[in-house]
Amino acid sequence: MKKLTTPLKFDITDVRVVDIRVGMQIRLLFWLMVGLLSACAPVAEHRSQLDNIYQRNSLRVGLLHGPTSYYIGIDGPTGFEYELAQNLARKLDVELHLFPSYHLDELLQKLDTGQVDFIAGGLTLTPQRLNRYRAAPAYRWISELLVFRQGDDWPRSMDHITEPIVVIQDSSHAQTLDRLSNDYPNLRWLQRKDLDADDVLQLVVDGKIPYTLTDSNQLAINRRFSPSLSIGFTVTDNQPVGWLLAANNDDSLLTVLIEFFGSIYQSGELITLEDRYFGHVSQFDYVDTLQYIAAIDHTLPAYKDLFVQYAGELDWRLLAALAYQESHWDPKARSPTGVRGLMMLTLPTAQQMGVNSRLDPEQSIRGGSRYLHRLVSRVPERIIMPDRLWFALASYNVGWGHVEDARILTQRDGADPDKWLEVKQRLPLLRQKAVYQHTKYGYARGDEAVTYVENIRRYYDTLLWTDEKQQAEQRLELQRLRLTEQLPTDIEPLSEQQTTTPPGVER
Repeated sequence: MKKLTTPLKFDITDVRVVDIRVGMQIRLLFWLMVGLLSACAPVAEHRSQLDNIYQRNSLRVGLLHGPTSYYIGIDGPTGFEYELAQNLARKLDVELHLFPSYHLDELLQKLDTGQVDFIAGGLTLTPQRLNRYRAAPAYRWISELLVFRQGDDWPRSMDHITEPIVVIQDSSHAQTLDRLSNDYPNLRWLQRKDLDADDVLQLVVDGKIPYTLTDSNQLAINRRFSPSLSIGFTVTDNQPVGWLLAANNDDSLLTVLIEFFGSIYQSGELITLEDRYFGHVSQFDYVDTLQYIAAIDHTLPAYKDLFVQYAGELDWRLLAALAYQESHWDPKARSPTGVRGLMMLTLPTAQQMGVNSRLDPEQSIRGGSRYLHRLVSRVPERIIMPDRLWFALASYNVGWGHVEDARILTQRDGADPDKWLEVKQRLPLLRQKAVYQHTKYGYARGDEAVTYVENIRRYYDTLLWTDEKQQAEQRLELQRLRLTEQLPTDIEPLSEQQTTTPPGVER
């Protein structure tokens, strides 16, 4: 066998090529394994805010307590903002979960931590809030007013303010005053964390503070039972009101809200709801309100039990409000047209209702209640409350036939004849010959019927607030008496001089 005498030679480039190829294969194998492992590992799923709402089947809403947004009424939770949130939950077909609070800072914390989806509380969309949060489309506009007590010196501008203005801490009003301080360097104000909007207004009524700032709709509601609240001047005008959302890049819920408010505006749902809560409070009569509140204290107690007894399916306070509009609770009242008594019944109506003496308070209240129930039953069942009730009250004043004429005019105009908001705009037309000569029942003072209904609504709201306040005071007094009875006989209750008041709490 022939031996090899030439030594073996290796080219370094061949080794490098092999190394490169092997390295590429190893790296390719590595990334392939990473890909396979990644495919097997669970991936964190990112869901939008709207997906989360549907996933848990609930809309979580932070609500600010107050008469303009959310409160507990005789039939349970109610309020303008509450009904808006209800409508949205129905459109999304999810449950509505409420997170009510008297303090905005508490709701803002819940919004920051994701405990609520948005805040609905009639909040003014100030520049400071819009810098921190996002907002749904504005759906109302209000004015900020400086308020003082009737009889005190009338401040007509910021230059006339001589004492600090008291407002709620971190409220839109505090932010407004902060902005105004640039133009009024001597302007002073105090922020109170322990109060809500109604509390501050009550302090003005009681003479404990000279001024505060409030929203126009808040003042309109509170003046029904606190007529001494007076307007000094308008501080800001046409301020937008809307819902607040967290500031993030998730547009899913915001997109829904834009579509929602556009839809209810186009359909008329928004203006109908606004009329239900605020349409009757725009007019204010200082003298009439004072007289009514005095009559609640001095005249109503003589007839309250009769209103309760004969109210039937209606709230006795509504029946009492109707009677005040008719007669100011005068059992001997009489009009030039011949209607008489507490409920001001015509003679034919009294006979139909089984009333022998219209001047007898009990018979008059019983007959008036029966007549109102009959009118409610004549209103088509498809018309829901409270519109159904407003139609019946208008009929009490002007007759169902004339109300039907106005409903027909409404339908001819392409509007909804089942909405009081629409029909009350056509009722005054029944005074015009060019209109009433083409109706079935002819001429009617339809404008008076509209005023009549709005007055009763205001009287009812005032009586509702007054009666519930009295009931709350009675419950507190009863609790106090029970606690006193439970004390040992050898221990006397602490006198006012012996009690101590915690720091920061007023007596």
